[in-house]
Amino acid sequence: MTTSDQTNDLLEYLRQQRDLFRYRLPSRPDAGRFIDQLMRFLFPVTQDCQSATQDVSRTYAQLNDQLVCLMRPLSGHLHQAPEELSMLFFEQLRSIYDDLLYDARAIADNDPASKGFEEVIAVYPGFYAIAVYRFAHALLRLNVPLLPRMLTEYAHGQTGIDIHPGARIGRSFFIDHGTGVVIGETTVIGENVKVYQGVTLGATHVAKNMAQKKRHPTIEDNVVIYANATILGGKTVVGHDSVIGGNVWLTSSVEPYSLVYHQSQIEVRTKEVE
Repeated sequence: MTTSDQTNDLLEYLRQQRDLFRYRLPSRPDAGRFIDQLMRFLFPVTQDCQSATQDVSRTYAQLNDQLVCLMRPLSGHLHQAPEELSMLFFEQLRSIYDDLLYDARAIADNDPASKGFEEVIAVYPGFYAIAVYRFAHALLRLNVPLLPRMLTEYAHGQTGIDIHPGARIGRSFFIDHGTGVVIGETTVIGENVKVYQGVTLGATHVAKNMAQKKRHPTIEDNVVIYANATILGGKTVVGHDSVIGGNVWLTSSVEPYSLVYHQSQIEVRTKEVE
């Protein structure tokens, strides 16, 4: 077989494969641009010199057009037209914005290293990941498929923080440092919760037939979860005002006001005499 024949065979094979895909999606760069421009629109602490504008109405209209464009490839799987869904999303934007102000304030007020509100918005990866989650969650509630996950995975790539858009997260959520945090699809998190880097809120089983069941834990209000703790299971509830220490492995519920910690074993070495 000649090189030309091999090329033709490959192209024909790819044409056949294209018919097998159920969905068409927007590009990842377009999804990322929408998120970053939406963040600058809501929080003009930083600006892209090439696209900065002081015209709020014009920017709002541009963002609306961008979201319609992102949803258009999914039109065959939407319950409403992209234009209608975009309108419904932007109707929620004030509520989302207010929630994000609570999140930013929780970080600024509780992190001794924070120099203020603007620094949190501009540079903190935890705030960025939470913001993108809240946008994606709003789209998921409008029954938009796949795009919400595309948005949170964009944030995952930018921050190392993986929040599934299906999770339910209350106000004043604080992710400190953040790298390696994983929050699963059916996780429920209350208000005033603080999570450190490396925390996993996951499932005990990953079988496909569990997809419609609650697989991830519930974290009640005012809980602190320290670095690298792993909390698993849909029936696991961490009671309000509890503290989960670093490196804890937890697969059962704990009462409110609990302190759960990993006990390190310390042995004093005997110095060898030469």
